[in-house]
Amino acid sequence: MTSSLGVVETGLVYLDNAATSWPKPPGVAAAMQYFLDEIGANPGRSGHRLSVESGRIVYETREAIACLFGASDPLRVIFGMNATDGINLVLHGILKPGDHVVTSSMEHNAVMRPLHDLEMRGVEVSQVACNPDGSLDPALVRKAICTNTKLIVLNHASNVCGTILPIREVGQIARQHDLLFLVDAAQSAGTVPIHMVMDCIDFLAFTGHKSLYGPMGTGGVVIGERVDPSALHPLRQGGTGSRSEHEVQPEFFPDRCESGTPNAVGLAGLLAALQWLQRQGSVQLRTHEMALCADLLEGLLNIRGVIVYGPLDTNKRTATVGFNIQGMEPSIVGLRLDEEYGILCRVGLHCAPSAHRTLGTFPDGCVRFAIGAFNTERDIEKALKAVSELAKEVR
Repeated sequence: MTSSLGVVETGLVYLDNAATSWPKPPGVAAAMQYFLDEIGANPGRSGHRLSVESGRIVYETREAIACLFGASDPLRVIFGMNATDGINLVLHGILKPGDHVVTSSMEHNAVMRPLHDLEMRGVEVSQVACNPDGSLDPALVRKAICTNTKLIVLNHASNVCGTILPIREVGQIARQHDLLFLVDAAQSAGTVPIHMVMDCIDFLAFTGHKSLYGPMGTGGVVIGERVDPSALHPLRQGGTGSRSEHEVQPEFFPDRCESGTPNAVGLAGLLAALQWLQRQGSVQLRTHEMALCADLLEGLLNIRGVIVYGPLDTNKRTATVGFNIQGMEPSIVGLRLDEEYGILCRVGLHCAPSAHRTLGTFPDGCVRFAIGAFNTERDIEKALKAVSELAKEVR
């Protein structure tokens, strides 16, 4: 059976889209197969026609990313493996001992682990406490700024409970204090509007395999116009296909931060996904996802013994919902949902222990249902029926 969006349905209910979106849109696998069969060459390394075509695909992907996020220069789109790669590039490339960073208590370990490492090297870190629903008061960010603050880093949307944080307000605060602003958009890119200029973003870390609907191993960071290339030290240095006569790293983007052969076949798939996303319309996809999310929230709240985390207002969240069944460990809930009902989700701490402390769910974590473009009303009905049956067992 094929869905209205052209994807073959499997009978499983996939609610793990916050980890990676699945299935992928029609055309993503075909674009990757075509690249391998008909192109296959290394982009930017040779002058023959296949290398030129490979480079064209990579550049078109840069253009598509820049267009999606309101960035004026595609050459400031730096590709890596994922958002984590982009975050590490910025944190390790910008911060030095004595610098101060402001972040929130809802961050993923993609932010927290490199910050802890930098803290041991002399970087100061202030973690602003979020509310129990994951929301953040921007005034607390302003209050945390010190004379040596260099960077504010904030996730746009929680991977645990879907709470959307006020990046535009925080970005404006960063500009007022002449600070750099890094946004972790792993959970929002493609599903929540983002504009580099209007949101005052200097670094936007993104990943291709979640709500951009591309393959794993794609992502990186978009760098704003205020950032001087020489101010960002690269994580890797080596061959770029440019300035080969010099044994020092190029000073210009993207070459300064992209050494070695890129994942061109993955970027071909990401380009196909971005083109699909543009055809569908991100606003229409969000409307679809949030309608399902509203049904899911209402259904979970009506099941006795179920605790839901995050805001109930769908305008303040993504379609990622964290919950627990009182009296049943989340790990058991997830296992039984999979084995008995064919419902695939994620449980535990979701690589975000600080967020779970904020929500009051540490150390066991919670169950997470994450809706994507290819979910249906029938999926939500099945999920609610399964949770209701499990909850009855512990009343």
